[in-house]
Amino acid sequence: MVVQAPTDGNSSNPDNVDERPEKRSQIIDDEKARKQKEINDWLPITSSRNANWWYAAFHNVNSMVGAGVLGLPFAMSNLGWGPGCVVMVLSWVITLFTLWQMVEMHEMVPGKRFDRYHELGQHAFGEKLGLWIVVPQQLVCEVGVNILYMVTGGQSLQKIHKIVKKDKDPIKLTYFIMIFASVEFVLSHLPNFNSISGISLAAAVMSLSYSTIAWTTSIHKGVQPDVEYGYIARSTSGTVFNFFNALGQVAFAYAGHNVVLEIQATLPTSPEKPSKYAMWRGVVIAYIVVALCYFPVAFIGYYTFGNTVEDNILISLEKPGWLIVTANMFVIIHIIGGYQLFAMPVFDMIETVLVKKLNFRPTTKLRFITRNIYVAFTMVVGMTFPFFGGIMGFLGGFAYSPTSYYLPCIIWLAIKKPRKFSLSWFINWICIILGVLLMIVSPIGGLRNIILQAKEYHFYN
Repeated sequence: MVVQAPTDGNSSNPDNVDERPEKRSQIIDDEKARKQKEINDWLPITSSRNANWWYAAFHNVNSMVGAGVLGLPFAMSNLGWGPGCVVMVLSWVITLFTLWQMVEMHEMVPGKRFDRYHELGQHAFGEKLGLWIVVPQQLVCEVGVNILYMVTGGQSLQKIHKIVKKDKDPIKLTYFIMIFASVEFVLSHLPNFNSISGISLAAAVMSLSYSTIAWTTSIHKGVQPDVEYGYIARSTSGTVFNFFNALGQVAFAYAGHNVVLEIQATLPTSPEKPSKYAMWRGVVIAYIVVALCYFPVAFIGYYTFGNTVEDNILISLEKPGWLIVTANMFVIIHIIGGYQLFAMPVFDMIETVLVKKLNFRPTTKLRFITRNIYVAFTMVVGMTFPFFGGIMGFLGGFAYSPTSYYLPCIIWLAIKKPRKFSLSWFINWICIILGVLLMIVSPIGGLRNIILQAKEYHFYN
């Protein structure tokens, strides 16, 4: 006996034939969305959005006030009083303007957040072109900072050892870089931005502290006998190259744009209260701190030592010994946090490619292996090329001038499309022209400095 299943009156409707494929498609879409959410909850940038405006403030201070501030008096010695003051003030104003643009563009599309710099670039230039324009620049910036922080951490440890041991039993810089790297190997396994907020806060306080020590100790030391403010190079070509390198060093000091969208991504948002309000509040406070750190260190340090100042102001300061040891300890604490702040977007890029493109499972083991490899890479490169001033000048011009000075302006013009010859149009084009000139000339001076230093350098010394 055959039992027929009961049917309803609509069973003969041919429209029902399409219901199952539609449901199946909906199930597949829901599964994809679930997996995507799972991945986003695992990735460092998008895993937490519970930060506040003060998180944004000290993250921005941490990203800005770093090793670059220690090289500003040396940059002033190669720029001279007039050009140096103009470049310092102009850089502060331009980068504050471009940072404001990036904060505004973070949520310019309703219902969407550009959590990463390259996502904003892709919206402006297209999926592929935007990726190729932004990602190489951003990687050079962030990896370059991490390498330089390895060098700076090693130099500061070496300086402390030199003062405490009174030049007895010197130890190679290579070993001090390895000691500094050992801390980063541990901290690199913190999962996301919010997990490093305490370290970032300590780093921000330290940056203000050692900057204050640098310029107050310079005042206490007093203007040096026979101080000279003329250019130190003996030839016109040398002066020009040093000038170019100094421009890059100043540009290096304003590197925070490379992580600003990633920092803003940690803030909560709503239609009534977009994240840009809290973010801009944090940026303004951060830039006040930047001014309090940069200008006194640059101007007073140059005024004290003239053209004999070292490319790291703390190396020029020898006494009182206990205070210089303290300042270098502050530097070390700061760049421990600064390294993690710039490494986190790199970790995010690496882990995104591995999980989304190469279909690796998002596991702790994957994170452990990739992050250790990255820290080891920056350590080895820092040990091989520990040229503080040259690296700052080269990277400042080659990478930081695009991402901080003019790329935000190009994106703004492409997306916002301000009226031609309007005030916004003029300001953006001025920033673009100055930024492109900076990108062209600065790497020339920085590369020349690296070559000159490399001639007398013995590897892993």
